[in-house]
Amino acid sequence: MAIGARDQIDQLLVKKYAAEKVDNHENTPSLVEADKMLAAMNDFAQVHRDMLALKMKLSSACSSIVAKNAKYRTPGHAAD
Repeated sequence: MAIGARDQIDQLLVKKYAAEKVDNHENTPSLVEADKMLAAMNDFAQVHRDMLALKMKLSSACSSIVAKNAKYRTPGHAAD
């Protein structure tokens, strides 16, 4: 398998971007400490998990309330 530009479009792209300079994110200082960012992400994830658990409990409670208040009819009888 050959590495490099094989057709004219690839060759033109290589020439165009050969002189481009990009920032190396590993060499630039971060504005936020990694530990603080990870802690904030962990807090966000924990709140999201708690909200999902709360939603499941609320959904279960609502389903049981609806089921308890349901009025079932036997086949062949008219509704009240």
